[in-house]
Amino acid sequence: MDTTLSSEQIKAEATRLGFSACGLAPAEAVNDTTTASFQQWLSDGCQAEMTYMQNYEDKRLDPRLLVEGARTVISVALNYYPETKLPEEEYQIAWYAYGKDYHDVIKAKLNALLEFIKEKYISFTTSPEINLTTTPSPPLPVSGRIFCDTAPILERYWAWRTGLGWIGKNTQLIIPHAGSCFFLGEIIINIAADNYDIPQKNRCGICTRCINTCPTKALEAPYRLNSERCLSYLTIEHRGNLTLDIGQKMGKKIYGCDECQRVCPWNRYSTPCKTEEFRPSDSLLEMKKSNWHSLTEEQYKTLFKGSAVKRVKYQGLMRNIRSINESAESE
Repeated sequence: MDTTLSSEQIKAEATRLGFSACGLAPAEAVNDTTTASFQQWLSDGCQAEMTYMQNYEDKRLDPRLLVEGARTVISVALNYYPETKLPEEEYQIAWYAYGKDYHDVIKAKLNALLEFIKEKYISFTTSPEINLTTTPSPPLPVSGRIFCDTAPILERYWAWRTGLGWIGKNTQLIIPHAGSCFFLGEIIINIAADNYDIPQKNRCGICTRCINTCPTKALEAPYRLNSERCLSYLTIEHRGNLTLDIGQKMGKKIYGCDECQRVCPWNRYSTPCKTEEFRPSDSLLEMKKSNWHSLTEEQYKTLFKGSAVKRVKYQGLMRNIRSINESAESE
């Protein structure tokens, strides 16, 4: 058995499993610039009510604290750009939530990739007391963990660090000639790789379309998002009432917001995803405003069974719809 990860084999297996991109980087603390930016973002309260972002800061800034003996971070991306979208005249749901919950889909694929690694590789320890020319070190079991938006890890940083793309002015990871409609996931493992990827340079240039288009000006500056103003945060994470002003800026958005992605020039390269689980159901595509207005909790559970939309709960989704209507009536 080999004692180091073959980057080429890992990427080939990731492709076979359906991932759109895969990269590897040494497990180490995040760079000083990212650390300072993240700490300033927290200090300024840009996390809003997402207080969990303040938890486990040490682990968030150093993946070696998440996996004992961590040597490598494997980052993957999975396309979710929809082939068929909700009609523009109807209420809108963020593209990422059209199909099944991405957590479940990506975790299954990551588990399969981790099992592939475990079957193919072993790691060795070295000891200064052992002369490796005469006595081989005893093998240790491969140890690793998978992550997908459910643990304290800076996913976009590691996607950048592993060479998948760059973090755009809209704070989304942008993959060259592919766009930003990707879910991210990671495996942190206790084996070194034979080859590590290098970060890509930022290619946003002088473009500020995302900043100019944001309905609530949540993009306060390039590469800085104030969650408290973001429609994705307000329509999904926020648990209180929405103001009339926010209702007016929501337009037809009842769950999430894709405006900064819609206008990004790099998303002209987006191609429809091939992951069957992410395809919207006919029932969702056929929903009219009148159907949404009369939606019962049981219908909600049926329509969004196994969907990420369950995060907002029935009451939250209906709050969003009411906010749009109340704002329209007040004009």
